[in-house]
Amino acid sequence: MDTGTHVVMGIAIGGLATLDPAVSSSPEMTQAAMIGVLVGSQAPDFDTVLKLRNNSSYIRHHRGVTHSIPFLFIWPTVITLFLYWLIPNLNLYNLWAWIFLAVFLHVFVDIFNAYGTKALAPFYSKWLALGIINIFDAFIFIAHIIGILFWRFGFPPGWTFLTMYGVIVLYYIWRIKAQRRVYHHVKSLHPDATHIFTSPTFKWSRWHVVVRTNSMMYVAESRANKINYFESYPFEPIPDDPIINAARKDKNLAAFLSFSPAYRWAVSIERHGYSVKFVDLRYRSKGHYPFVAIVRMDEDLRILSSYTGWIYNNASLRRKLETVAVE
Repeated sequence: MDTGTHVVMGIAIGGLATLDPAVSSSPEMTQAAMIGVLVGSQAPDFDTVLKLRNNSSYIRHHRGVTHSIPFLFIWPTVITLFLYWLIPNLNLYNLWAWIFLAVFLHVFVDIFNAYGTKALAPFYSKWLALGIINIFDAFIFIAHIIGILFWRFGFPPGWTFLTMYGVIVLYYIWRIKAQRRVYHHVKSLHPDATHIFTSPTFKWSRWHVVVRTNSMMYVAESRANKINYFESYPFEPIPDDPIINAARKDKNLAAFLSFSPAYRWAVSIERHGYSVKFVDLRYRSKGHYPFVAIVRMDEDLRILSSYTGWIYNNASLRRKLETVAVE
């Protein structure tokens, strides 16, 4: 989910913690629990600092190790010990448990996005991306804001947020069923599909869809239970080709391929030599595929520049590649 949603989730979990007598009976515990769950609700995304390094590190590792099973326990332990150092005489077990809940819910809800996370690492290294809930879901965010306002105007926070989460659980069940209806509809149209990728949009009745068979790729949308097709392409696995193989040694393209399960690739001959471009078909926006990886090489297959990330026009891509080439 987006940062704002994780923040309001932290506040809500802090409100839920008041149902715990060990928290509500002690001002120090109440304060520590609120601070702890707010930090815990953000902690798995501390890897965002990788953006300061480069896009390839961010794409390859964001929602990776910091969302893994070991870190479900590492984050609450580190945060709890730090708070205990600041505020002695805390109930460490209860404090740790509430911070663990904040970290766990952060990772859990991220699984339902199309971006996904490596929540089962190190036991299962692939991305878990269910494609059911948008990264920013207005219903979930507004539900939290309403709960916070109720708390502000005197309603008991524990029962308020417990009721709110009951509603959100029902919302998740409804969205799961909606996504499964889309999946089965597409499967009925393409019984030979080997992969069907769905991505939610801001509109509940609209879903991005990518279908892969052994011979074709289809980019479509499901809108009001009707499938609208945008493009179709012959499915071409990445070949064992000298140009492609040289490009795949680049860290930006390697990061793209570690993340994207549905893409097209193309090789073009240019004045500098060759360009190898990959586009992720899951993120179609206004007829454009903004998530790309491109590698430029000379005639001897030496890498001149490369880039992976979100690009919405060719001018921006040229500037990115020129900047990398200068560096």
